[in-house]
Amino acid sequence: MECDYKFGNKCYKYFDQVGVENTTYKIMAPAQSQDRQPGFEYLMTPRPIFDNENYVGSGKLKGKVAIITGGDSGLGRAAAVAFVKEGAKVVIPYYNEHEDALETKEYIEKLGGECLLLAGDITDKKFCQSIVEKTIATFGKINILVNNAGVQYQQDSLDCISDEQFDYTMKVNVYGMFYLTKEVLPYLHSGDSIINLSSITTFYGDPQLIDYVTTKGAIVGFTRALARNLALKNIRVNAIAPGFFWTPLQPACWVKEKIPSLGCNSAMARGAMPYELAPTFVFLASDDSSYMTGQVIHNNGGEVMA
Repeated sequence: MECDYKFGNKCYKYFDQVGVENTTYKIMAPAQSQDRQPGFEYLMTPRPIFDNENYVGSGKLKGKVAIITGGDSGLGRAAAVAFVKEGAKVVIPYYNEHEDALETKEYIEKLGGECLLLAGDITDKKFCQSIVEKTIATFGKINILVNNAGVQYQQDSLDCISDEQFDYTMKVNVYGMFYLTKEVLPYLHSGDSIINLSSITTFYGDPQLIDYVTTKGAIVGFTRALARNLALKNIRVNAIAPGFFWTPLQPACWVKEKIPSLGCNSAMARGAMPYELAPTFVFLASDDSSYMTGQVIHNNGGEVMA
């Protein structure tokens, strides 16, 4: 049969479904959920596609070292694979998704790349310090930081968000970014790059992700302020605001019935696979974006146009 996308030897098709306004859209995945954050990629059906086999690197990141938080799965995994194809060595701090992390490392090594896995909690400042220490001890330098790790919880109203949930979401999505960026900064030099992950939800205000949207808005502000602060040092700071991508964050957040409709509101009437965002990471990490800083790139299939 014809394939809309492939994973290994398996062939998948998008399925047409009529939405609430009689609009036909494409289903990325059937209903499913996971009971933990940030979710396991190996349990997802279908598996996310993180590598475009037709993508051939051209040495854009040759000799560079990148730290990618949450690079064990999802968008971070796609970035890690693309970076390795472009000649970079990657360090992947992750929480406790050991099976996903090992799969990512094995895949990178099959490509001939080098990958250092570091398990821990980025809300712990000491762990962020150890990430930098071990990166320098292993590879001798740091050129790229991707603040990708995050959590999100679906709640119907502000009253449903506990103080504990709000505190944890802030600490993972904002504090972890702050701690690690602060530790990495002394090792960055002219031409190096910081990439932060915001979200489409920041720009339309998802009513069921109030605390998450708050953190992703804070990331935009952090990106813009830090970009101005570092501009004369020629250290670029940019952000990406993805729309719906099929990553472990989705089944770990939403009730299972919502999964098939995610992405249907985009102009392209579909969600996306992680590999579709990988070239954007490469662009922001490489000299291709040498005159870009303080910007937010919107990869969302046309759902938000601003």
